[in-house]
Amino acid sequence: MHGTFIWTELLTGDVEAAKAAYAKLAGWTYESHATPDGEPYWVAFAQGRPAAGIMSLKTLPPGAPPHWFAYLGVDDVDASCALIESIGGQIGKKPFDIPEVGRIAVVFDPQGACFGLMTPLKRDVS
Repeated sequence: MHGTFIWTELLTGDVEAAKAAYAKLAGWTYESHATPDGEPYWVAFAQGRPAAGIMSLKTLPPGAPPHWFAYLGVDDVDASCALIESIGGQIGKKPFDIPEVGRIAVVFDPQGACFGLMTPLKRDVS
């Protein structure tokens, strides 16, 4: 998992329209999850498996355009943030925990490309 993109999210101004469009395009179904900021986070499912997340642009600064956002899986988000800074990148949002999901951060590589880092919680798959 370390070093591969493991999750992607759509941030959009019209969540319901996006859900409808991707339901038609990809056959996605959805499950809502509560967030601390009060905006629902939608997990999209393809053939019964989690495929992506969808959330409102309201969680970002005004003027942010709709976009897909990808998370790189890492063994240790905090150590990876230190490494990003050491190679000339920047931290956009310091590491934080999401209950039942894992630890994430938002970073910029040395060229300014923004992406997420994620260390998912270990899950019992037995």
